[in-house]
Amino acid sequence: MALRGNLRDFSFTQILNLINLAQKTGMLTVEGPGEMARIYFRDGKLALALIGREENDLSAILARSRKITANQARVIRERTRMMTDKEVGLLLINAGYLSQKDVFDSLQLYSIEVIRRLFTWVEGIFQFDQTSPVPTGKIPVRIDLENLIMEGSRQLREWEQLQEEIPSLDMALKFTDRPGANLRHLNLNLEEWRVVRYVNPKNSMRQIAQATHMNDLEIRRIAYALLQAGVVEMVRPGGIPPVMPPRSLPPVNKEEHKSLIQRLINRIRSL
Repeated sequence: MALRGNLRDFSFTQILNLINLAQKTGMLTVEGPGEMARIYFRDGKLALALIGREENDLSAILARSRKITANQARVIRERTRMMTDKEVGLLLINAGYLSQKDVFDSLQLYSIEVIRRLFTWVEGIFQFDQTSPVPTGKIPVRIDLENLIMEGSRQLREWEQLQEEIPSLDMALKFTDRPGANLRHLNLNLEEWRVVRYVNPKNSMRQIAQATHMNDLEIRRIAYALLQAGVVEMVRPGGIPPVMPPRSLPPVNKEEHKSLIQRLINRIRSL
């Protein structure tokens, strides 16, 4: 029986921790809003991670890590259309174009990047299936999960803090009285400039996120940085009623929570 659940109830970091503790082999599928990821494990180690419809053949991954150029990747793909990633990798290594280390480093980097993207998913359905091995023809790697779990835990704490600072994305942003002076002293990256373009009391942060193709964590992170810098302030957009404070929840029973985690670990081990 496969383990299923919702990221709203069980974070992606917690899922990785369970798979690591139980040393499971199989495939974890995570289906978020408009995108799906497949992550393969062997004995609790990360073996391969794929996401969405983006190109994830070996030539595309090598180009992403800048081991080859985009034009070289296109030529390789055209000439090896009927070959698997394993066959393409052996071909490139035997021809002296790349080393075995180049190939494995690129594959490891890509899988880690996919995992880091999944840390930003705050909702979606997940399922773990031990009957699905790494696809034939793909090149598996072997990556310890401990450091990734620690990174995910830090990001989870950041998410909880941002939710406290910005509880609702239905609020809007407006520039302070003198944003120009503050902006001149800021070194904004490309993503931050994209958000700044849409700052207007008529645009909610949810609408800005949709326009800039950002998830909840990304838009909150940028909005919080702009708020801290004194560039913008939060206001209610026209026509939107005040956001009601959430009802207080009963305190979490630590013993019950610990028991739930243990039951989930036992369930994965029994798969």
